[in-house]
Amino acid sequence: MGEPGQSPSPRSSHGSPPTLSTLTLLLLLCGHAHSQCKILRCNAEYVSTTLSLRGGGSSGALRGGGGGGGGRGGGVGSGGLCRALRSYALCTRRTARTCRGDLAFHSAVHGIEDLMIQHNCSRQGPTAPPPPRGPALPGADSGLPAPDPCDYEGRFSRLHGRPPGFLHCASFGDPHVRSFHHHFHTCRVQGAWPLLDNDFLFVQATSSPMALGANATATRKLTIIFKNMQECIDQKVYQAEVDNLPVAFEDGSINGGDRPGGSSLSIQTANPGNHVEIQAAYIGTTIIIRQTAGQLSFSIKVAEDVAMAFSAEQDLQLCVGGCPPSQRLSRSERNRRGAITTDTARRLCKEGLPVEDAYFHSCVFDVLISGDPNFTVAAQAALEDARAFLPDLEKLHLFPSDAGVPLSSATLLAPLLSGLFVLWLCIQ
Repeated sequence: MGEPGQSPSPRSSHGSPPTLSTLTLLLLLCGHAHSQCKILRCNAEYVSTTLSLRGGGSSGALRGGGGGGGGRGGGVGSGGLCRALRSYALCTRRTARTCRGDLAFHSAVHGIEDLMIQHNCSRQGPTAPPPPRGPALPGADSGLPAPDPCDYEGRFSRLHGRPPGFLHCASFGDPHVRSFHHHFHTCRVQGAWPLLDNDFLFVQATSSPMALGANATATRKLTIIFKNMQECIDQKVYQAEVDNLPVAFEDGSINGGDRPGGSSLSIQTANPGNHVEIQAAYIGTTIIIRQTAGQLSFSIKVAEDVAMAFSAEQDLQLCVGGCPPSQRLSRSERNRRGAITTDTARRLCKEGLPVEDAYFHSCVFDVLISGDPNFTVAAQAALEDARAFLPDLEKLHLFPSDAGVPLSSATLLAPLLSGLFVLWLCIQ
């Protein structure tokens, strides 16, 4: 991942070939690859091909410096890189049918597209010859135990020497939605709307009017589906409704099932009926569901690569794009007179929310419309979840003038050579 304020660079100062953060992710999750899915072989061939394009060969490249590598040979020419990318793309197409829903496959496909655009590679043209079978990569006999394939954060940290990047989204009160990109919307969204819909998670919120004749709505039901993850978990469904916040999945279980990594998904509570926490370590995700004042709140911390693993067919997600413009309450609608006075609502909210940020204004709106002081608790809890979940606390408080900060394209680039050894282990 690029550091804030840095611009992405497609080529290191040593002339090493650009690579993908998505490629490093699939190295992390190599243990998940289905026996019929050949994406790891595609990855290995791409790595081998791009290394062989260096003047120093693969062994010399492995002895180069950290980060982008930096072998002593010359850099990869754009023609050679384009041929390697076309071969990589062809390999992914051949295995697409057996890799459906596989995070490594999905990440590779999107990463290839990004690099082809960066380097003006045509989709049609010559491909790279199959790489020769060479000796094992140096360090293969290190004797290190294989990382747990169902511990996302542990695998990432072991590979990169740092924790993975995370994103935060929340929905509470009216509902008010804080998106992954730090946009904050007050929404009407009556009925069922997806908060998340990616290759690993589906979260749907069902809302109804907060008060008779009001445009404002509140979430009354949440449905969460943890999709089948090969050796880690069986598919699990969690459903919560107002006055029914179970501490178990629909099938009565409290974990991911009987697979080897079943314990990497768990559900627990310290406050039955009001608070549930679901830990999904296999995808680096924590979800908190709360009930306050006759409505449900949702808060999530999720690994970046997992949150962004979706196709064009899954583009309607409130956590990704916020509420559609047609569903956002206007300023005049948010300022309408409610069940109690504005001064009273502000006083109640100020007690627990001294900073007049988006959470404070959301609290004022909810208390104003509903007349229920308990709505102050929903906004306070959402702020505390954000404090615990946000990787960058400078973005904790959002204000009406905030336009939101989209993810940088720098997140598409990451070091290649740091993942070669793990990749070699995966394909053996």
